[in-house]
Amino acid sequence: MSTVLVTGAAGFIGSNFVRLLIEQRPDVSVLAVDALTYAGNLANLSEFSGNESFHFHRVDICDPDALHPLFEAGVDMVVNFAAESHVDRSIQGASAFVQTNVAGTQTLLDLARQHNVGRFLQVSTDEVYGSLGPEGAFSEASPIEPSSPYSASKAAADFLVFAAHKTFGLDTVITRCSNNYGPYQFPEKLIPLFVTNLIAGEKVPLYGDGLNVRDWIHVQDHCEAILLILEKAAPGSIYNVGGDCEKTNIDIARIILSHLGHDESMIRRVKDRPGHDRRYAMDFSRLTSDLGWRPRIEFAKGMGDTIDWFVNTPEWWKTIKTGEYLTYYDKQYGRGGVVGADR
Repeated sequence: MSTVLVTGAAGFIGSNFVRLLIEQRPDVSVLAVDALTYAGNLANLSEFSGNESFHFHRVDICDPDALHPLFEAGVDMVVNFAAESHVDRSIQGASAFVQTNVAGTQTLLDLARQHNVGRFLQVSTDEVYGSLGPEGAFSEASPIEPSSPYSASKAAADFLVFAAHKTFGLDTVITRCSNNYGPYQFPEKLIPLFVTNLIAGEKVPLYGDGLNVRDWIHVQDHCEAILLILEKAAPGSIYNVGGDCEKTNIDIARIILSHLGHDESMIRRVKDRPGHDRRYAMDFSRLTSDLGWRPRIEFAKGMGDTIDWFVNTPEWWKTIKTGEYLTYYDKQYGRGGVVGADR
């Protein structure tokens, strides 16, 4: 049985990937790691606590001493989702982003080399490319021109991963994906923030003129692309992942308002954030031609299902808004415990 170490496993995309991995690869042992900072929620993984192929460790990826025993026990592949990822927070203070996204990635790379890990997949972002004009799309050959401390830290991590491949021969791959949506997304992000605000009877805060454009992809499609790339991509490769679905922020707001029976009087205009990229779009033709991947989930259905998920799981997001979710791990397992069967 091969072992896949998944960092940031209790976050939005990480937990959805763990779910996909357990469902589709029963011969794989999942070693899930998360520091459980504000964006990590162990409740996202609670359904696997009795699964013998799932093991959770509360570990910071910047702590090599804590990570070393996990690697020493045997790791075949690493998928690194762990990251500080909220642009607004990076503008308020960049240090945590540099520490986790840059230093943490280097710590993982060092351990992967020391313990002969077979493959290291770095989950990056389209934001490393910066901003587009009204035409065109980012390709893997586009220049790296990050606009925020967050995207700059992710770009730095990408360079470290690529350098580990070029200098040391580590088998690495990098994925850069557009905006995700779906279940378990932390409610500071645009779609869950708007949905949960409206459910609570609050207005939705819309930056500037609302015409910033993003390419949206359902998290399930993204996770399926990652699994395919993890298993099939050539060493040293970089792949864009996109949803082929460009929407302005005002488009997203209107979709959510309509689905929940509200009009635009529930929009609260707020001052635009500094350095707000105007448009992202992804050319993922390399992934299609090399590995045959395309997104499967149609946006209207995916969005409707996502909105309904938040409507139907108030106990999940309300514990986040009250902060109660931060105590979940200690209440259930105590400090330093391991969730899952003994390894």
